[in-house]
Amino acid sequence: MKAAEIIKRREADWAKLESMCGDVLKNKNRENLQYVMEFSSLYRNACADLALASAYQLPPATVEYLHSLVARAHNQLYRGQGFSWAALYKIAFVETPRRIFADPCVHVAGIIFWGLFAIAAYLAYERNSWPEFTNNIVGAEQVEQMETTFASFSGRSWFENMFMAGFYVFNNAGIGLKVFVSMLPILPGLVYLAYNALQLGAAFGHMFHPDAGIAGENFRNFVTAHGPFELTAIILSAGAGLRIGISWLHTDNVRRLDSLQTNARRCIPIALCAVLFFFIAAFIEGFISPAPESVLVWEVKGMVAIFSSGFLMFYFVVLGYPWRQK
Repeated sequence: MKAAEIIKRREADWAKLESMCGDVLKNKNRENLQYVMEFSSLYRNACADLALASAYQLPPATVEYLHSLVARAHNQLYRGQGFSWAALYKIAFVETPRRIFADPCVHVAGIIFWGLFAIAAYLAYERNSWPEFTNNIVGAEQVEQMETTFASFSGRSWFENMFMAGFYVFNNAGIGLKVFVSMLPILPGLVYLAYNALQLGAAFGHMFHPDAGIAGENFRNFVTAHGPFELTAIILSAGAGLRIGISWLHTDNVRRLDSLQTNARRCIPIALCAVLFFFIAAFIEGFISPAPESVLVWEVKGMVAIFSSGFLMFYFVVLGYPWRQK
């Protein structure tokens, strides 16, 4: 076949590929699967045409044009995605809350934590059914130390708040990492999560009791504001770790390594959400929670807790519910 016939036969596909390069550059049809497949097919054909043009020594202008077209199509097909506020919004406020809302591992972690937390708080507050419950769960020495610490707690300086905020960031990160890692073998993680829920619930119930006196008031003033974000982050860390642990047992009929990789990608948004909530909790715990009554009354801290809880409910339930599920 003559060179002129080859060029004439393929010119229409080259022109179409060149036009599609412009559309891809403008982010048009980038998510259209059929469009991308057609673009890929034209790109492969252009690569083959370039190889034939070089082998059969077609006119230099044609070879140069194909070099340019193939390079341009390659850059558009394999180029990295630039930063997009729309894409970030979709990930943060559409995909992530829906994924967390529908994840059964997060549901299991939440039921275990809040269920045991509520039971322990009730038994520690009621004190009649099991008088030694708090001492048995938390430990008599820890209870005494907690009461002594909050009995003399009177706020901190601004510099101390900055230092403690940094400390809480690392401390919260350590808590989340321990919960996450312990969930990988599943059973130890469930036991660890249950133990922490019982300890925290017993501490809250004991310190919120009227008999706790000034220590109880200071404890209430300290934990109210940052509690919603910190406790939610613990549950998300447990859910993310449980998701990885379950992938070894429930593989959906694929190889265990493939199941692990798939579930690791699914748990990344959950883990990142937990990290963000731990950071927010550390900021509140460092600057708002320790403020004394003379600076910030408890009602204001209660409003912070209500706003935080409302935001979490809106994020996970309202945004998470698949309203327009296809």
